[in-house]
Amino acid sequence: MGSFSIWHWMIVLVIVLLVFGRGKIPELMGDMAKGIKSFKKGMADDDVADDKRTVEHRADETVSGVKEKASKS
Repeated sequence: MGSFSIWHWMIVLVIVLLVFGRGKIPELMGDMAKGIKSFKKGMADDDVADDKRTVEHRADETVSGVKEKASKS
């Protein structure tokens, strides 16, 4: 009762074919593949952009605006 038999899967397949039609399923799979490919390309582009980041630092710069507290004695 907890598992599906081959007949359950056949009925589901027939219903899916009736709802979407024969030509629509490959089109949907193609669109999904294009989306996955685009996502992977976007993720790869982000990795390349991260490698090009640099931090510019000048050794002659000093921090100003730091005030020392005078001790009350």
